[in-house]
Amino acid sequence: MELLAIQSESVNIEDCVKDVVVKSRDLLSDRGGVIYSSKIHLTFGAFMNLTVTLLLDPHGNARKGVLADYSPGKHKEDAIQKVLEKLNRALPQNAKIVDFEIGTYTTPVTRRTYAVAVAVYNAPLEVKAFDEYTIKERRELLAKVLRDFNYNPKVLNISEIARMFGVSRDSIYYDIEQILKEGKKISR
Repeated sequence: MELLAIQSESVNIEDCVKDVVVKSRDLLSDRGGVIYSSKIHLTFGAFMNLTVTLLLDPHGNARKGVLADYSPGKHKEDAIQKVLEKLNRALPQNAKIVDFEIGTYTTPVTRRTYAVAVAVYNAPLEVKAFDEYTIKERRELLAKVLRDFNYNPKVLNISEIARMFGVSRDSIYYDIEQILKEGKKISR
């Protein structure tokens, strides 16, 4: 398990929300695992403060994300309805919400009301056909299989793997050779 935190503070609601979304993409884009749990802390005042703490479980794999948006409204209920519509449109298909928070703020002078909504989710990975894999993706998958079998290439059916990826047997042999070379460099 790994704890991660995303934090932003700003006098501008839009800047704060966008900052959290960008930071979450940067933080989660190359990490495996799933978000096991989350805590969202949202406060308003002279500054808006938004902190999202995530507990990442390395087992399993999902498309992970933090959605955050805001919307002005005539009153709190109107603002909340508008921001929820935005979030619902942005949620990936079949996403499972891990945590969410909604807050409202009315400016003291202009009496303008804003709603901010934050959702943390896991979504199924997009399934990609093997013949659409790039060389890098193909090698990463082959490396994982080889690692699981203690770097023993004899466990692989080269002809079947070549057919699945739509490449020649020579390409698969070359991939395995490169993976094994990299494995030896790492183990030294």
